[in-house]
Amino acid sequence: MPSTITHSPAETERKEPGTGGRPPVTRRPTGGGGGGGDDGSNPRRGPRELLYRIRFFVFSALAADILVFAVLVLFFFARQAGMRMDPRTHFQAPDWQPMLLPPILYLNTAVLLLSSLAMERARHNIFREVDVLEEWLGLGRPALRRTLPWVAATLVLGVTFLAGQVIAWRQLTVQGFTFGQLSTPASNFFYIITGMHAAHLVAGVAALLFCLCGLGMLKRVEYRQIAVDATAWFWHTMGLAWLLLLAVLACGQ
Repeated sequence: MPSTITHSPAETERKEPGTGGRPPVTRRPTGGGGGGGDDGSNPRRGPRELLYRIRFFVFSALAADILVFAVLVLFFFARQAGMRMDPRTHFQAPDWQPMLLPPILYLNTAVLLLSSLAMERARHNIFREVDVLEEWLGLGRPALRRTLPWVAATLVLGVTFLAGQVIAWRQLTVQGFTFGQLSTPASNFFYIITGMHAAHLVAGVAALLFCLCGLGMLKRVEYRQIAVDATAWFWHTMGLAWLLLLAVLACGQ
């Protein structure tokens, strides 16, 4: 008697017409979203997303700084329009005594603009695609060699600007324009405005020193790009802020 062979359901092959017995394909559930998004192909992840986050933090901090400078300028013009009682005539008279700005301030402005150009050149070199590709492939560090001199030049020019500001303060002190209760409102506001900007430049010089150290110590080119990019945006903003503050000081006298 011939034996009968039966196949279990697990061994039964599902066939479709014209497929030649192709086995079923196991499909992963996508959660009904259609796009999935778990394939890791998002270009914003990794170093690029970190760069955007650092830029957002830097821009937020710079926006707060610009707001502080704007409030200071409003106080400057409000104080300039102030009046006082003349004891001899008993009439209201303006108490704002204009002063001549030291000419070295304009030389300092040229130095700061040159430093901003040097920093932008450094930012351009660190993002140069050909050099970055060579570093990724391990063929050398051309982006570092091109960027390092420009960051160092920015540092030297920044320190030169600060030294020029100190000279300007000393020149005003010799002329009798000091800071304090016995000084004129014009000189007090000059020291406040220029001193606050100089404090920000000191922070910028510290960032440049950190950037120089990072260029030599950070092994990944992405992190060096982030360090140079964040420092460059801060430095450019301080340069623009100084141009606006100098215009206010010059026109306000």
